[in-house]
Amino acid sequence: MKKLSFFIILVLVAFTSKAQEHFRPPAYPLITVDPYFSIWSFNDTLNDASTVHWTGKENSLQGIIRVDGQSYYFLGKPITSYKTVLPLVEKTGQWKYTFSKPDNNWDQLHFNDASWKQGAGAFSTDNDAPNKWMTHDIWVRRTFRLNNMDFNDLMLNLHHDDNVAVYINGVLAYKADGWNNSPELFKISDAAKAALKEGENVLAIHCENTAGGAYLDAGLVDEIKPEMNIAKATQTSVSISATQTFYHFTCGGVELQLTFTDPLLANDLDIFSRPADYVTFKIHSADGKAHQVQLYFSAAGNIAVNTPDQQVQWQRSKAGNMNVMRVGTVSQNILGRKGDNVRIDWGYLYMAIPQSKETSTLITSSEKSVKDFVDNGKLASNDDKDIPRAAEDNPVTLAAVYDLGKISSTPVSHHIILAYNQIDCIEYFHQKLKPWWARKGMGVDQMLTGAERDYSSVVKKCNQFDNTLYHQTLAAGGEEYAKMCELAYRQAFAACKLAAGPEGNPLLFTKECFSNGDISTVDVIFPSCPITLVYNPVLLKALLDPIFYYCESGRWTKPNAPHDLGTFPIANGRKNEETMPIEETGNMLIMAAAITRAEGNASFAKKHWKVLSTWADYLLKYGMDPGDQLCTDDFAGPSAHNANLSIKAILGIASYGSMADMLGEKSLTKEYTDTAREMAKQWIMMDEDGNHFKLAFDKPGTWSQKYNLVWDKVLQLHIFPKTVAQKAIANYLTKQNEYGLPLDSRKTYTKADWIMWTATLADNEKDFRALIAPEYKYIGETPSRVPISDWYETTNAKQVGFQARSVVGGFFMKTLDKNWNGH
Repeated sequence: MKKLSFFIILVLVAFTSKAQEHFRPPAYPLITVDPYFSIWSFNDTLNDASTVHWTGKENSLQGIIRVDGQSYYFLGKPITSYKTVLPLVEKTGQWKYTFSKPDNNWDQLHFNDASWKQGAGAFSTDNDAPNKWMTHDIWVRRTFRLNNMDFNDLMLNLHHDDNVAVYINGVLAYKADGWNNSPELFKISDAAKAALKEGENVLAIHCENTAGGAYLDAGLVDEIKPEMNIAKATQTSVSISATQTFYHFTCGGVELQLTFTDPLLANDLDIFSRPADYVTFKIHSADGKAHQVQLYFSAAGNIAVNTPDQQVQWQRSKAGNMNVMRVGTVSQNILGRKGDNVRIDWGYLYMAIPQSKETSTLITSSEKSVKDFVDNGKLASNDDKDIPRAAEDNPVTLAAVYDLGKISSTPVSHHIILAYNQIDCIEYFHQKLKPWWARKGMGVDQMLTGAERDYSSVVKKCNQFDNTLYHQTLAAGGEEYAKMCELAYRQAFAACKLAAGPEGNPLLFTKECFSNGDISTVDVIFPSCPITLVYNPVLLKALLDPIFYYCESGRWTKPNAPHDLGTFPIANGRKNEETMPIEETGNMLIMAAAITRAEGNASFAKKHWKVLSTWADYLLKYGMDPGDQLCTDDFAGPSAHNANLSIKAILGIASYGSMADMLGEKSLTKEYTDTAREMAKQWIMMDEDGNHFKLAFDKPGTWSQKYNLVWDKVLQLHIFPKTVAQKAIANYLTKQNEYGLPLDSRKTYTKADWIMWTATLADNEKDFRALIAPEYKYIGETPSRVPISDWYETTNAKQVGFQARSVVGGFFMKTLDKNWNGH
């Protein structure tokens, strides 16, 4: 039986590999648990660069295989180590500064700044800022001494908000428009490096605050050159399934299969929420000879910090039959940091390794553990005692080595568990919520031993699920569609966090990744929802329940639905939020109707009937011809008479009618359904423009994707005549660019999720595939090597904004339509 199971797994892996042939994802998911524990490879070859967080910051995993004494990198690269030359000022260092434009030579070393102000700390508009900065411009100076000029690669460590120009001894070192929200390293111009000298130097900066908050701090660091030069294993293939990423390598006469398994099994919330992923190594001889083999794997402390200058500490323990190592920040400011381009700096990263005679573990600097392994094929016996220290200072890693002895043609397999315990994961109306897996008091040791106990069964379930998803999406939309869905699956769920609500119910929170960091944004949940409706509608209820609570608790008092609940991971509501009244109200009604359709009863609607009724009446009053306001495509700015937004309002009203029907409220059903149909007739009269439909009722000669119309088809509401979708699709087929259908006639950019919804409107397979083929080409050819960006240019496939967002769950709209309606 075991041999048969192993054969099935190999077949499934081979099948997936074949399906992935010639498909190049823009980024490869490795560890995808939630918005914080999310590690990717932004390269086609796994050992060409360091692994990174979805934001692009280094989250280092390293893998080295040693064959007959020769070492080969197969995962990541040496962790970059830095020496601080000039530390960030932060709260204590000194700046000289002025808010008035100085003389032209203000950036020179010998400029007389005696009249300038002096203060300790970075500059910011924050209430607790060490140095308050409330003007448009600021000029700052800081002198420093260099005792030698022996640098490998001197870099600028800079946190700026907004536009900045940096000078060293009067020479421009770096200039940029825009902002960042944490310190980043930037290259210094060669001319500025040449201007440095032994003795006294000056760092001078001009920064402009063009809008919003402001921040400025800067220092210098030197990148330390790695001491060792290690060869690379040859990567022979990489493939992706819904929950797994597979790599194959050859090196020194052996073959290595490396598998990252992310058990995001939506129909089992205990496994789905468990913050533990598996890394599996399978090795065999490829040339018929026996080879002496050792294998090294490590995870770095920079996975547990927001910025690499944060102090980390580490320790080891036992959990069942496993050796367990962990690392985390000293500060442990739980839920203390919110925002978009941020990483977690509370809780602990864990690496758990089943005990065996072949295995050894060590917590020490990356440089030391790698050198020990390369030189001797093993690790030193004692953990590093230089604790705590900054994550970037002689970077610490959790390392494991397997001494596999002689490897023949019979495969040898081992696995490691990587996990992250956030302790508390969401602040929900001023209550700290536990992750779903910890709702009954389960501790991290139990979680890890459970993950180890379930390893074989979970991997089997993942293989089975991956096979099911592939064939399901293949049947719905064809090969290219299936490949895009496989890639989208983990990204969609890894942009969310599943928590235990105050009443013990599951609550799922989205993060707007690289889109301002909002939590539980209704117009992000809306495009994401098809994946939940296909694989577990409980997750859609878990997404909507926080919004309903916000409204039904009296915290939100407007007659329209709210936009979001705050900034991830803080969901306390907002005083002054972005409003999209028609957008969010229509979204909530449509999604509530989708839940009743999925469950086959109206219990969810009944529970929230009062607020649903308020929203339906709001759309009756304001939805037919929307006033000047934002919709979900807010990057395009507000607009009036938006035809697609009007469709959403009409279908929101019809959705209310369909829920009333399931509740047995026949008079309401007739009233709202008939009204929606009359509005649809009016809509056609107002928006028809020859052979197409307009972007806005008052703008002839324009057009836009009417992606909201898809819900009329999927929910079988029968509000608009089929000829509306047919005419729209016929027009869209003439408007496509090389990489997709533009969002509308104003610009050439588009949204990947909306293309999928628009394509699902097609009433035949040929047109559906014609509409998604350019998007498939975009994903495979984009030069923007990041987790799928849903906002991109159709002319050159470049990212415009957004990445790693849950909205790619909208790719499953075609599958949802197929499941529900057989289309």
